Amino acid sequence: MYAIRNVTEDVVWIGADDRSMPIFEGMFPIPNGVSYNSYVIRDEKIIIMDTCDVSVAPQYWENLMAALDGRSPDYFFVGHMEPDHGAQIKRIVDTYPDVVVVASPRAIEMMNDFYGLVPKNTMPISEGDTLSLGKHTLTFVQAMMVHWPEVMFAYDSYDGTLYCEDAFGSFGASDGQLFADRETFDRKYLDDARRYYTNIVGKYGKHVQKVLSKAGGIKISRFCPLHGQVWDKDLDYILDKYQHWSTYEPEVKGVVVAYASMYGNTEAAANLLAQKLNEKGVKDVSVINLMMTHASYLVADAFKYSNLVLAAPTYNNGLQPMMRTAIEDMASMAVQKRKFSLIANGSWSAASEKVMKDMLSEMEDMTQVGETFIIRSSMKPEQSADLDALADAIVKSLE
Repeated sequence: MYAIRNVTEDVVWIGADDRSMPIFEGMFPIPNGVSYNSYVIRDEKIIIMDTCDVSVAPQYWENLMAALDGRSPDYFFVGHMEPDHGAQIKRIVDTYPDVVVVASPRAIEMMNDFYGLVPKNTMPISEGDTLSLGKHTLTFVQAMMVHWPEVMFAYDSYDGTLYCEDAFGSFGASDGQLFADRETFDRKYLDDARRYYTNIVGKYGKHVQKVLSKAGGIKISRFCPLHGQVWDKDLDYILDKYQHWSTYEPEVKGVVVAYASMYGNTEAAANLLAQKLNEKGVKDVSVINLMMTHASYLVADAFKYSNLVLAAPTYNNGLQPMMRTAIEDMASMAVQKRKFSLIANGSWSAASEKVMKDMLSEMEDMTQVGETFIIRSSMKPEQSADLDALADAIVKSLE
């Protein structure tokens, strides 16, 4: 059964939710699922705006047929070639051989690379090109490396909609709520949206800033992304989040404590530090067990909070692998401008401190707070004052 929804009188959402796929891009756990959005603009001319992942293809095609209502599309806009949005490109072109494929030259090349497809009718587009559908006129906006090189946004001057591809998207199924509102988003979707941005787009902050600058020059009434919800109000709210994330400025003065622990001794010190921070008045503290929690959650919290505490033992005369991976992931997503503190454990060779410091020193504008808290196998009662001193230093750095 089809399940379509009007975004406006002329724009129909034809997307679908996927709650069956356990991981996204073969890497990121998505316990709340994910949504795939696609749209049809029905004017004098009809255009399909992107497609969806193979996992929701049956629902997508039912929705597309319902939205077209017996008409054939005149145009097919491909703003992003990543397979979770492009998996239906070949089928659409095969089904509608006269459709004009509207895409950047790079995207048209990628169609052959991914699907062995050379469309018969193409309209290569670049920055500032326009396409009139009747009432609706689309202006195309280059969005290179947000987060692939071929990406183009489309701005509809008739109703102020920006079709923004993966920007302003989110993990999480929409659960029937197509339109975002700040209260529900804060409570239900913000963590998924942050984890999506920071792990998918996070590295490309400068490119996001360029697109935000372009967006500031046009009157936008609505964001229609390819994941997550449609934003037709509270645009300043989500723009503020993107401003923080893309400039690597923390949202919150607070602390994320991430630890890797084999036998519980490093974990005990991390938990005690979190307790001391709370006792000293720090309300925003997040504690992550990297042995049980995917590193993408730490990446998200590293974007959110001003301070990091990393606690790990030595392993094979180096760093515990889960912590190494987590720091590598933070570095690859360009985490920067953060204060960090360390808890290092070692029994006969305490190498973890040096490895963590060396890795963090390669990240931009990272500042250590307090002395590294060193554990020799397990924390001793007489070390409590040293952990107190570290907690005090962290509290002071939050002022």
